[in-house]
Amino acid sequence: MANQLFENYKLGNISLKNKTVMAPMTRSRAVNNNIPNDLMAKYYGQRAGAGLIVTEGTSPSPNGLGYPRIPGMYNQHHVDGWKLITNKVHEEGGKIFLQLMHCGRVAHYLNLPEGAQVMAPSAIIAEGQMYTDAEGMKENDLPLEMSTTEVNDTIEEYVEAAKLAIKAGFDGVEIHGANGYLIEQFLNPSSNQRKDQFGGSITNRSKFLLNIVEKTIEAIGADKVGIRLSPNGAFNDMQPYPAMEETYHYLAEELNKLKIGYVHLLDHSAMGSTHLPAEVLKDFRDTFEGTLILGGNFNAESGEEVLKANKADLIAFGRPFLANPDLVKRLKTGAVLNQPDYDTFYTPGEKGYTDYPNLIEE
Repeated sequence: MANQLFENYKLGNISLKNKTVMAPMTRSRAVNNNIPNDLMAKYYGQRAGAGLIVTEGTSPSPNGLGYPRIPGMYNQHHVDGWKLITNKVHEEGGKIFLQLMHCGRVAHYLNLPEGAQVMAPSAIIAEGQMYTDAEGMKENDLPLEMSTTEVNDTIEEYVEAAKLAIKAGFDGVEIHGANGYLIEQFLNPSSNQRKDQFGGSITNRSKFLLNIVEKTIEAIGADKVGIRLSPNGAFNDMQPYPAMEETYHYLAEELNKLKIGYVHLLDHSAMGSTHLPAEVLKDFRDTFEGTLILGGNFNAESGEEVLKANKADLIAFGRPFLANPDLVKRLKTGAVLNQPDYDTFYTPGEKGYTDYPNLIEE
């Protein structure tokens, strides 16, 4: 039976009541101008039994709202909405980080507010479709290639969003550098064909990510900053490239120098996609001295094995937390888990969101 999974853990200056992490999951419930609301507060409050909650991807910019109804963090309305959520989670004894996600080219203009634009490192379309409330499924848009000035402005948007997150009561932020969104679009040479200082070499392609991390740490403190990465991921048209392992070794070294609070590595193989290479995980564990979170279809037993083998410090659970507000209790007792309703992952309203039963209700 799992033991380490339910032990306390010190994440920087933050005390976590167990080693489970609620992974970030897009739920598309911010129906009014991308502003978080009472329904979202109920959802996150129900799941405050997690050692740490990482919120759904939240855009630091109007240009980053690639999906419909995802939340933002770039104005006072967003701050006020998110305060409902941080207050609720803290009342329930939980800790919560805001995930900052700029969709970049994984977007359609119909999902953006007026005046915003789909942008990316290079003007290369991401293969695939995007759902829009206005017209249903559409091909991803051709992005505008960001000027060097726009790249630097976007870095500042991340930093400002992190400051707003602290203002809204978050315990920290997770920078989303995975899953084919803007930061990974800079890392991957298939989507980044720039000729300026943000393209070309591994050092240059990593500069966008590392500048964001460095400036965010300066703004809110290293212990309040984490990053999510998906080495070898193929999600959102990320293509394989020969220098992948070398790129992530470089990132492990640089993130270690910056003393970032944690690195959150994601293994997509459980979803039928590409795997996180064992050598990359080992290299991160050997190189990066901070907290390592590992995510990828874990249950109590497999999570415990990883902790006992010292391959990671915390274990992230995604869909199990989505369908089981009391997941930690269920894992502890070996209770049967609710199964997620896939049809309601991204639909507005309570169904498939706040109506999953707790053990006592069953």
